[in-house]
Amino acid sequence: MRPARLLLVEDEEALGAVLADTLRREGHEVAWVRAGPEGLAEARRGRYDLLLLDLMLPGLDGFELCRRLRAEGSRLPILMLTARGREEDRVRGLDLGADDYLPKPFSLKELLARVRARLRPARPEAPRTARLGAAEVDLGAMVVRRAGAEHALTRREAGVLALLLAHPGEVISRTRFLDEVWGYERFPTTRTVDMHVARVREKLGDTGPEPRYIRTVHGVGYRFDPAPDPVADGDGAP
Repeated sequence: MRPARLLLVEDEEALGAVLADTLRREGHEVAWVRAGPEGLAEARRGRYDLLLLDLMLPGLDGFELCRRLRAEGSRLPILMLTARGREEDRVRGLDLGADDYLPKPFSLKELLARVRARLRPARPEAPRTARLGAAEVDLGAMVVRRAGAEHALTRREAGVLALLLAHPGEVISRTRFLDEVWGYERFPTTRTVDMHVARVREKLGDTGPEPRYIRTVHGVGYRFDPAPDPVADGDGAP
């Protein structure tokens, strides 16, 4: 993912400094302003990829800033950061056009995950069914059919497989699996990704020292190969 241009509108000095430093360490360019009117003027310049917006701001609150931008036709993605975590406030922010909402206090790890999600291009849809050698994948039913048997997929296993099928030939990092399949609420280790990939391979019959369809890219993650080297369409398991 390329470095992004981020606009941070936050009036709390200590928090703003931590957020700006954290985002810059991730390689992003960060402009930090501390008041609503200044934030609105900066957002209107159209130079940014994402707006991180506090709600309780001097001069113009985040709700009104968001409303004005959307009324003017701005499509700048907006991630609201606020201590106002009530359901009605979240609903109001989203109804005004915010793309995401993160109530304080939040972890920096979760913030970075949400920033990555907002900056990532729209994900193509995975095919609902696919034939991988002797295995038939049915993501709608969350099963793999092989050798006359059905192997049920868990929700995480189906998510791992869907992400791979949606990006044939592309290397998917373990961090991306965690962001897109596990989401924001839990932060397991990358080893969890490896265990789920191993279970998916087993259900596909894509085992052995050189898997045919889900390839390991050492030190990075995994790649789905839709056109593996010719092999017999057998079970694939030793």
